[in-house]
Amino acid sequence: MTGGALAQSCSDGKTIADGKLTIATGNPAYYPWVMDDAPESGKGFEAAVAYALAGEMGFAAEDVVWTRTSFDQAIQPGDKDFDINMQQFSITEARDKVVDFSRPYYTAPMAVLVRGGDDLSPALDQLKALKWGVVASTTALPVVTETIAPDSSPLIYDDNANVVEAMKANQIDAALFDLPTALYLSAVVLDGGQVLGQFAPDATSDPDHFGALMVEGSALKECVDAALDALESSGALAQIEAEWLQEATGVPLIR
Repeated sequence: MTGGALAQSCSDGKTIADGKLTIATGNPAYYPWVMDDAPESGKGFEAAVAYALAGEMGFAAEDVVWTRTSFDQAIQPGDKDFDINMQQFSITEARDKVVDFSRPYYTAPMAVLVRGGDDLSPALDQLKALKWGVVASTTALPVVTETIAPDSSPLIYDDNANVVEAMKANQIDAALFDLPTALYLSAVVLDGGQVLGQFAPDATSDPDHFGALMVEGSALKECVDAALDALESSGALAQIEAEWLQEATGVPLIR
């Protein structure tokens, strides 16, 4: 579909408000996805992707309308008061039965969370010497045991909250989370938390893929997917990711 045809297709009576694209984010929306809880600024990874997506779909910036939802509210079945919702929704089979997702706009890598790690570098030899904690049911476990292969066996926990509590109690030095979770924990939950580094997304066999969420059976899905294809082909999506999830966060790749 050409740019002009795509714009016509997406703006032709498929949105909840004629001539407007209503985009939802979290309440509040967090760094680095939205800067200063102000998605209308276009600053932050998801805010920037949202405006780039709108542009590809034929909507001017002034025709983008923002609204807010909770995460849990958005993934429930039923009518929506938005056209698309972007707040780090992992595409899962269970969710896809009750809502629609776009093709992925981001694949979340695994990242190392430490506490007070100013004297550490994101090098594998340093990571091996740390005491690790990991949630047993996540894809982080094989990355820790096989890729990092620490000198001492990692401690195994049931959920993220227990891992964080273990770090607070100095029972472990480091844990592995998807990058969005690690950024949130370091900024909001863990005093002195620091995201030391990130692995390339292909280091994990089953990484999280984020998609824009829409009402089940959305007439917009085809053109949202086409717009994301165009952004990926042009390199614009990679440029936005580099600006907001690498440069802005300062999280280096682990090598």
